[in-house]
Amino acid sequence: MKDIHSLMDQCDGIALAEQVKKKEVTPKELLEASIERLEKVNPSINAVAEKLYDSAREAPATTGAFEGVPTLVKDLFAPMQEARMSNGSLALGEARPGLDDSVVSRLRASGLRFIGTSTAPEFGISYTTESTRFGATRNPWNLDHSAGGSSGGAAAIVAARVVPFAHGNDGGGSIRVPSSCCGLFGLKPSRGLVPSGPLVGEGWGGMGCVHALTISVRDSAALLDVVSGADLGAPYAAPTQQMSYLNSLQQTVKPLRIALVEDAGPWPLSAEALASVRHTAKLCESLGHSVEIVKFPVDLPSFFSSAFDVIAPNTLSYVQLLGDMRGAPVKDEELEAGTRIILRERGNISAVKYTQAIEHFHRLGREMAGFMQNFDVLLTPTLTREPPKIGDIRTLDANASLDEFIQQSHGYCPFTAVFNSTGQPAMSVPLYWTQNNLPLGSQFVGRFGEESTLLQLAAQLEQAQPWANNIPPTNARSK
Repeated sequence: MKDIHSLMDQCDGIALAEQVKKKEVTPKELLEASIERLEKVNPSINAVAEKLYDSAREAPATTGAFEGVPTLVKDLFAPMQEARMSNGSLALGEARPGLDDSVVSRLRASGLRFIGTSTAPEFGISYTTESTRFGATRNPWNLDHSAGGSSGGAAAIVAARVVPFAHGNDGGGSIRVPSSCCGLFGLKPSRGLVPSGPLVGEGWGGMGCVHALTISVRDSAALLDVVSGADLGAPYAAPTQQMSYLNSLQQTVKPLRIALVEDAGPWPLSAEALASVRHTAKLCESLGHSVEIVKFPVDLPSFFSSAFDVIAPNTLSYVQLLGDMRGAPVKDEELEAGTRIILRERGNISAVKYTQAIEHFHRLGREMAGFMQNFDVLLTPTLTREPPKIGDIRTLDANASLDEFIQQSHGYCPFTAVFNSTGQPAMSVPLYWTQNNLPLGSQFVGRFGEESTLLQLAAQLEQAQPWANNIPPTNARSK
């Protein structure tokens, strides 16, 4: 397997699929190598919710853009025929939906092989992947630190070079935050570009979306080609483009007008978070783009109050549905402290208040669309500080207030969730490592439906400052 592992060390997903098409390597060889790689690192990073080795070996061969390439699907609101779906919670037990999510079906049809599901915090409400059910998922750059959340398992596995990319979803930063923590590229698409069916119409009132965490920008673009496009009966549909996202990377990047945000309102940026975004801004200027410092055009405390008026009732609805399905109400002791806090304080708000929160989102979307008329891209830090240590943002007990929860969680990550509410595409790009050798990503936000602008910029940044060879100490590489 030495040659196969060397190949996996060097190739992104597109390159691996090309090797399969040329018959330089077989899907079986890639599959067994990926299993070996996962077994090598998972005892250290604890990033797998369920191993699916047997079903991956038995899966029928499928040709497609990613023929034979191994990957994992996040264990959060992404049902798979062969997998348990725990959503990071004790409450779901061994529930197996027995059907494929729309995105899973499209990924499967592209030729991908699913070797497992990746860990997530309970119901995706945490920016760190730690749960009573699975324990803590650790950062391959430093095992004392979190891989981020909620797609933390996916991030840790990809950063450790087990597979070139992994499925993730994002309701408030859950692709971008772990990408920042683990030194990966993570794109959140525009609302409605990627389907969420057949079980979910609009996750968290339209905040939820699906894509992937990748090492290379071109893999992200090619995956978007595979999964984009509304499914039958979807409540939202984002603009689609005639040129594929992958092919759009070949276009010349025009000089962009970039708005730079250096202030998170009530939550201070660490010196290194500020240094990271300034480093990114200077890199952009060196590539011919113009950068202007602006005030963040959103009142963040007001936004987060509205956000939990949406998140909490949606979570309560799901918990009650779960109780109905299993024939016994979910007990408080089955839920994490953070879940209990938001359900207690905002789960039973009035229909009027819920509607007002949704309208707040829609107003914000229009305001941001107006703001973006003057800029092509908005640039912010992804996080206010380096990845936290395990347990640092999971210290509250169930008696804490929602304000304390927001302060602890969103004080660490104030910029990402806003763009779930507005529906704009956003990405975290790995361009900076701290003095402690921990990654700190920069978030770029585009206009609604303009993923190509972000992807083209990301590819330009990747070429100017390549990150693929920045390998964490805990890794699955052959050398």
